Amino acid sequence: MKLPPVLVYSVLRLLAFVVPLGVLMLFPVFRELYWLAALFAALIGLSLSMLFLRRPLDRVSAGLAERRAHRKTAPTDEEIEDADE
Repeated sequence: MKLPPVLVYSVLRLLAFVVPLGVLMLFPVFRELYWLAALFAALIGLSLSMLFLRRPLDRVSAGLAERRAHRKTAPTDEEIEDADE
């Protein structure tokens, strides 16, 4: 079973945030300043996704572009009604 690229990318991005957040919460200082741990985890997750998730992002982008191109080639209801007149 092949998973949709959007699902794969979303799960990987979520893991890139949750894992550093869990590691940072092991330190006593971040237990009190949880918002700082969340901020650092977001920055770490952003960095990891920029470095390692380029290929899944390309797949998601290609899928969206393909759907958009397919949607533009299909005639709309207005075009069909205008052709009948």
